Amino acid sequence: MTDQTPITADILARIADTLETRRPENGGDPSASYSAKLLAKGPDSFLKKIGEEATELVMAAKDGVPERIVSETADLWFHCLVALTHFKLRPEDVLAELARREGLSGLVEKASRPKD
Repeated sequence: MTDQTPITADILARIADTLETRRPENGGDPSASYSAKLLAKGPDSFLKKIGEEATELVMAAKDGVPERIVSETADLWFHCLVALTHFKLRPEDVLAELARREGLSGLVEKASRPKD
């Protein structure tokens, strides 16, 4: 973290805005951008990365090393943002869902979900 750039919640929106420019239909160049490469390859590429990063986060948490937990969480969140971009969703959609759930019992919220 730098002292020059305050860290605020809108970082997710800014990253989402950047990812939107990396979409193939918006001229994202897979040879010049990792994000564009993931988006061009489609869901299998970024879903695999989400699984890998989730596993790495679990391992970091089991090791109890705070710096690795933060780093792996950032990797996981980034790849989740790529997935949201692919599906034309925004981090604000996820934040709205979290806000909707705030104050609800997790057990009550889960029980209210439609059964598959």
